[in-house]
Amino acid sequence: MKIAVASPRYPGTIEEGLSQVNTLAKIAAQDGAVIVCFPETYIPGYPLPGQPHTRLSQAELNTAFQMACSIAADNNIALILPMDWYEGEQFLNVAQVIGPDGSSLGYQAKVQLDPSEDAIWDAGHERKLFEVNGLVFGISICHEGFRYPETVRWAARQGAQIVFHPHFAGSDKEGYTPETWGSMQQPYYEKAMMMRALENTIYFASSNYYTKYPESASSLLAPDGSLIAHQPYTESGVFTCAIDLSLATGILAKRWKAI
Repeated sequence: MKIAVASPRYPGTIEEGLSQVNTLAKIAAQDGAVIVCFPETYIPGYPLPGQPHTRLSQAELNTAFQMACSIAADNNIALILPMDWYEGEQFLNVAQVIGPDGSSLGYQAKVQLDPSEDAIWDAGHERKLFEVNGLVFGISICHEGFRYPETVRWAARQGAQIVFHPHFAGSDKEGYTPETWGSMQQPYYEKAMMMRALENTIYFASSNYYTKYPESASSLLAPDGSLIAHQPYTESGVFTCAIDLSLATGILAKRWKAI
């Protein structure tokens, strides 16, 4: 089975974002991927530091979501598309899951918000598993996967073979461009990806935006914690990889004992 992980450019508009979703989904589908994951709140774009976050209306978000469903159906590929979303009175940071036929399979809301996000979104209240073409997976969004390993372990203990990890880490204004994946000179993010796979014995697929100065690469980690592939730091795009689901036993996660 092949999966894909996207590293799109930051969207200036919803239309630009959906155009990149279409382009990268098409490339992934042509390479045989059954599912492709995009970065955190890709529609309309993660709030950039120092800039106010403009809330779109639910009608605008619904329209964008329906267009994404058409992209999935047209390319016969499942999408994990993180978006802003309303649930009743709550304004959430979610990852929408769209089946290869364009149907909605539900969403995972971000439960563990970063303190800087408390004034932007409301926290979600439950964790979910999803299934596409026999692939069972969970979703842990950015801060959750980096600082709350319990979110990944929950999915592994429930039978997830892979956890997808949409996130945003980087800047187009300042910083430096890494040269080596997992370098000690870089922030801890890539090391955390390795641990989420290794400590749970499952695959871990992390999707980040392309920026001039990325703090982490979109990456795929094997159940033994080894790096399978990552998107080059200097390129936007999407990569696809074959995974062997028999290796995703979740044995370490399932041996955890509550005290």
